[in-house]
Amino acid sequence: MTSEWTMAESRRARASWGMTSGATEHDPLLGAWATLGEPRLTTELGRSGVGWVGLDAQHGHFDDRSLRNSLGGRPPGGAPMLVRVAANDAALIGRALDAGADGIIVPLVGTVADARQAVAASRYPPHGERSWGPLHGSRPVHRPGSDGGTHAVPLCSVMIETTAALDAVEAIAAAPGVDMIFVGPFDLSLALGTDVDGLLAAGERTAPLPRIVQACSAAGIPAGAYAGTPERAALLAAAGFQWIAATTDTALLELGAQTLQQRMFADQDVKRTRTLPAQGTPAHTP
Repeated sequence: MTSEWTMAESRRARASWGMTSGATEHDPLLGAWATLGEPRLTTELGRSGVGWVGLDAQHGHFDDRSLRNSLGGRPPGGAPMLVRVAANDAALIGRALDAGADGIIVPLVGTVADARQAVAASRYPPHGERSWGPLHGSRPVHRPGSDGGTHAVPLCSVMIETTAALDAVEAIAAAPGVDMIFVGPFDLSLALGTDVDGLLAAGERTAPLPRIVQACSAAGIPAGAYAGTPERAALLAAAGFQWIAATTDTALLELGAQTLQQRMFADQDVKRTRTLPAQGTPAHTP
């Protein structure tokens, strides 16, 4: 980086990012993780009432085109959208932000040097090394000069997924410009030789998840995590995590189908039978 941020400057930048505290509008506990890479579905997800949307360009189907189309099609007032880039790479980070992402989630950050690299790629000079060049047609979310001024700056979140990262989590969380620690519980549990349920169940103060929450609290930044299910999301919220990917786009389809079934037959003594068409008679298709 061309210069160091003070902790106070970093906190002021985070405060300007502008999340609301409403229970149903832009609530960071109610995040949805988008994996399908379908721009129209992602746009609808952003205005469905979820608090934020994570677009997965590492393990999801989002490529450069679908990222641009998803971010470019957002309506005003929609949920913030963060992109998990495929790697801690300045070109990938800059490209996602140029397309209009509200922030980035950087995977496999294992050291303070890795964290500083992610921050530098997401900030314009003098606080970083990001190149100026918004994509035509994208929403200009962040402009040069915003890093120290009154405009919003992108959220820079780094992932803790390895034993090396866990060992350095206090220093990583305190690195200037790191706005959030985001836990990848599946990779972290693999690295620790356990499973996700075991990781969530370990509640002692020195256990991995409480340690991460404590490190974030000491640094004055939120702790985030991927849950994938409402049940895991509730456990993470109880543990002190503040930004949670509580479900996925594919899981919401299943949840919606279950809700449809429940609402159709709630409080009704209806015998649900499947009526098959007579042999040789085609089924009606609307």
